[in-house]
Amino acid sequence: MKLLKVSLLTVLLAFSSIADEAKKTTADYLQDVSVTIVSDAGYSRGEGSGVIFSRKNKDGDTVNFIWTAAHVIDNLRSERKVIVNGAPKTLVEFKDAKIVKVLRQNGRSVGQLELDAEVVKYSDADDGHDLALLKVRKLNFSDVTVKFYLDKEIPKLGTDLWHVGSLLGQMGSNSMTDGVYSQTGRLIKSLNKHVFDQTTVAAFPGSSGGGVFFKSDARYVGMLVRGAGETFNLIVPARRMVDWATKNDIMWALDPKVELPADEDLAKIPVEDVGADFSKESEERKKANRAIASRDYPFLLRVEQLAQPEVK
Repeated sequence: MKLLKVSLLTVLLAFSSIADEAKKTTADYLQDVSVTIVSDAGYSRGEGSGVIFSRKNKDGDTVNFIWTAAHVIDNLRSERKVIVNGAPKTLVEFKDAKIVKVLRQNGRSVGQLELDAEVVKYSDADDGHDLALLKVRKLNFSDVTVKFYLDKEIPKLGTDLWHVGSLLGQMGSNSMTDGVYSQTGRLIKSLNKHVFDQTTVAAFPGSSGGGVFFKSDARYVGMLVRGAGETFNLIVPARRMVDWATKNDIMWALDPKVELPADEDLAKIPVEDVGADFSKESEERKKANRAIASRDYPFLLRVEQLAQPEVK
């Protein structure tokens, strides 16, 4: 009998060790695929979160793309008037964002990597889908890649989730929280009636653009974009990201089975996409909806207003 008890204890300890190792592996993986996004426009500096999606190009080099929320980088956007074939045109341009990866060893921060990333595709938060796809300018930055949930089945309520985001920006990069899927298919009038899902993962200024993942297999199920009251927040679900990517012919940025375009074709992709036609809606109504959305569903972005030089 004593021998049986010892054997059972040994088996239980073994299973406990395996579970701890799996949890550690998942945590390490989510740390590796998550980054801090810094958007420094000179007059303001925003800090949010993002995830790495990696692909191999035709030369065998690893190209690293970053998914984040459009409002994380919208201060990098500018417009200027140009004349093309005698006709005035508005040219939309984006400065590069900064991708920051904080390095840790033996339980403490030991430095950071900072790389430039160009904006490949952008759909603004007010009239679009609040999604942005970036491309790290340096090849072979990282071999890790996020795995997107591409199934058609909508996740069940109560499903356990992880979130990784940059608490108060770079200072708390890759902070990890958990929660559950608390609701699906929320249609919010002030947010252009786009579909959002709702979770209870703890979020904070700096969480915007960060991934929400299944606890079971670490697949990316949505992007955290807004608060929605105490203990709740809104995510852009992966299925909406799939719809947007399909309409804009960029499914290669979600699905590794879809062929990656050549560099010259990537450069031809129009950067900005509004995502909807609101031409019939009055400007006053648009402004009112934006004000309501900002009040009821605030962005989870850390913003620092920088001092402006005095004009003499």
